Amino acid sequence: MQRGAGRHAGFRDDAYTTVGARIVPDARSALANSDVVVKVQPPTSGEIAEMSEGTSLISLMRPGQHHETATALAGRKIDALALELVPRITRAQSMDVLSSQSTVAGYKAVLLGAAELGKFLPMLTTAAGNISPARVFIIGAGVSGLQAIATARRLGGVVSAFDVRPAAREQVQSLGATFVATELVSASAEAAGGYARAQTNEEQQRTLAAIAGHIKDVDLVITTAQIPGRPAPTLITSEMIQTMRAGAVIVDLAVESGGNCELSKAGETVRANDVAIMGPVNLPSSVPFHASQMFGRNILALLQHLVKDGAVVLDPGDEITGAMLMVHQGKVLK
Repeated sequence: MQRGAGRHAGFRDDAYTTVGARIVPDARSALANSDVVVKVQPPTSGEIAEMSEGTSLISLMRPGQHHETATALAGRKIDALALELVPRITRAQSMDVLSSQSTVAGYKAVLLGAAELGKFLPMLTTAAGNISPARVFIIGAGVSGLQAIATARRLGGVVSAFDVRPAAREQVQSLGATFVATELVSASAEAAGGYARAQTNEEQQRTLAAIAGHIKDVDLVITTAQIPGRPAPTLITSEMIQTMRAGAVIVDLAVESGGNCELSKAGETVRANDVAIMGPVNLPSSVPFHASQMFGRNILALLQHLVKDGAVVLDPGDEITGAMLMVHQGKVLK
């Protein structure tokens, strides 16, 4: 373990030495002469240069966006497994870092939005009279969206949500939220792995119309809609923002893949028509203890699958390993 690697997440070095890990002074020492390297973010060119030939790298890799990184790894004959590509099958569920980190993002997005909002979320009875609860709208009911719904409900907001996938409706309603535009739900909207597929132009226009009709009456919007390997769909236009309440807040969780809101910018809060549009990046790092704990459990489950008789076995024919292999034996596969 690199010295101090867990400190900012609340894990001191002795937490690792107690269970048998050896602490090394820096990243270079950790990377050199390792059979397996586990990281969170994609490796830098300097880190790739420090790894030995034949190393197996397990990391988020942003497949489709980091071809230069993949080429550099292939040139060094470093095998790389992309954590984003864990298949959505039952026996790989415990390895799915995207789901675990989306849980963190959905939770924290509501807290950020509530802090920015100039209103209470819950209904209150006070000496100054009754306070009406804030109205919260979640767009996209995947893992992060469902966690956002649950968190907003715990804080006392009146919550509604939208998704085009049939399974989402029951999940949204089970959390006590109202499902918006039921007529747009379609069995064909769900692609492999449970993700929403890209919509046709006609479908997208119907979706935008439904969102536009609802968004003007809400206080806090959390957007979470993403399509693997493609830019996030634009679901909130600048025209819609012109119809929103003064003081409303949008938190765009898809901002790192292009954004669901036309005006959102990564790492910034943009203001338009008295609406705050937040584009937070790497939200899991803002809840580092539990984000790290869940990430570590995902990695442990993956390593238990990969290690056979004390060695890492990368079998391209395995339904989990093969789906995740981005670089193998000097070739870029994805």
